[in-house]
Amino acid sequence: MPHQHPRAFDDLVAEGASVPTAGWDFSWFEGRATEARPSWRYARSMATRLTGATAVLEVQTGGGEVLDQALETAAPHRPPLVVATEGWPPNVATATRLLRPRGVPVVASPDDAPLPFADGAFDLVVSRHPVEPHWSEITRVLAPGGTYFAQHVGPGSVFELIEYFLGPQPQESRNHRRPDRERADAEAAGLEVVDLRAERLRMEFHDIGAVVHFLRKVVWMVPGFTVEGYRDRLRDLHDRIETEGPFVAHSTRHLFDARKPHR
Repeated sequence: MPHQHPRAFDDLVAEGASVPTAGWDFSWFEGRATEARPSWRYARSMATRLTGATAVLEVQTGGGEVLDQALETAAPHRPPLVVATEGWPPNVATATRLLRPRGVPVVASPDDAPLPFADGAFDLVVSRHPVEPHWSEITRVLAPGGTYFAQHVGPGSVFELIEYFLGPQPQESRNHRRPDRERADAEAAGLEVVDLRAERLRMEFHDIGAVVHFLRKVVWMVPGFTVEGYRDRLRDLHDRIETEGPFVAHSTRHLFDARKPHR
């Protein structure tokens, strides 16, 4: 929505640069940026899966917000055992504060390390937006007949914003995270893909402060992003938003439902 009193560029940038970025709570963006949600409503769908499970692992929980929401919805039919992993130290602390009252331990484990659990320990593994799905490890910790149920970031997500700051990107970077490639990798690791759905979703940034906060929070979008390093591009984008309205981009998401066969 247009601002009745346009705020100064420096004020907006300073605000976006000062907001804490730990966790995956995006409530700060209310009224400043929007993103359409996938039709499958992952947190709610995860809650349904939790009610039928006995031992659950969430990989790369972030700040624990999605798992916390799913457990709230699933109560009182929550699984007896729920564990989460997270690799980024600020998020480990955030997730621990949120999930410990629910009896969920958060295990500090680097995203690229083997999962610190025994073979076949879980009948359900969930994840929302893992950096990279480690298919062999997911398969290993799943019990026979167990399920991997996850929402992944898809290819070319928010590329309009990335290319605004970095210029045209090579085609291979657009192919990264393609659902068909991930399906092949999952099957190569021994999983059967039961369902795989993909959607492209509209995003809008209503002010430059929201852009700054987003790029600080989702650090892999524009690697090494700083306000100082991109001040000229930020100012140009601020002027564009003020004259033309919200900056529009598109996120891509896909839903994985995969099963480890009974052997």
